[in-house]
Amino acid sequence: MADWEGKYPINGRLAGKNAIITGAAGGIGLETTILFMREGASVLMTDVSEASLAKAKAKVHELAPNAKGKLDTAHCDVTKEADIERVVNSLDDWGGVDVMFNNAGIMHPADADAIDTPEKIWDLTQAVNVKGVWYGSKHAIISLRRHKKSRGSIINTASMVALVGASTPQLAYTASKGAVLAMTRELAIVHAKESYRFNSLCPAPLNTALLQDWLGDDAAKRHRREIHFPTGRFGEAIEQAQAVLFLASDESSFVNGTDFVVDGGLTKAYVTPQGPRAPAPANLAR
Repeated sequence: MADWEGKYPINGRLAGKNAIITGAAGGIGLETTILFMREGASVLMTDVSEASLAKAKAKVHELAPNAKGKLDTAHCDVTKEADIERVVNSLDDWGGVDVMFNNAGIMHPADADAIDTPEKIWDLTQAVNVKGVWYGSKHAIISLRRHKKSRGSIINTASMVALVGASTPQLAYTASKGAVLAMTRELAIVHAKESYRFNSLCPAPLNTALLQDWLGDDAAKRHRREIHFPTGRFGEAIEQAQAVLFLASDESSFVNGTDFVVDGGLTKAYVTPQGPRAPAPANLAR
């Protein structure tokens, strides 16, 4: 038995399911891929960086060596519908899509407030974060219907910033994630009687490259955010991946249209505790 099997047992929670994960080369996408493979799924990892995908695939093989499902990668620019259509249709040979995790997203350093955000940054952010989710959802539905699936799960990465306000604006990002919440909610109701479930994942700020590269070495900028966490720390990608695993599984068959918040209590907090930060779980692909 591999050393991870005692801590993360293979229960087959996704046995027989085919999944596509966008933005799979790192962070939440990579952690989710590992969990999905350990739970019996076949996974197509997609990203805009083929070099990063190759490294991520090797890491998945390393950390899920006994996985029975198929694992493949594909280049995909989610702003291009033809790319999304191609990767979704490529799963026809596997029996079609069962789970679509529209996870690819950007948070651009030039994103600011209503006055200072450049139009090109606004448009790019909406293209990746909103249009990419629309394309992914659209073609997942088409595939589910084509293969006459009796159920399906589409998970769209939003953010808790779409639920609360902040005086440190990233207006394009916040607006894009609000759009994801609204779109996901409506799709959930439209397709409920087909048993095609749509849920939004709403992470808090995470200890991933996307945010940490943006924060850099600015201690004040970092502290201004960390102080609002009751735990005193950012979230970890593995904590989001565990939520995605639940939403992808049949265990969540009556969970539909939710803003699934995984934020360590941040959106419920007023005055946060003093003292040392709470310990964080280790990511799998560390």
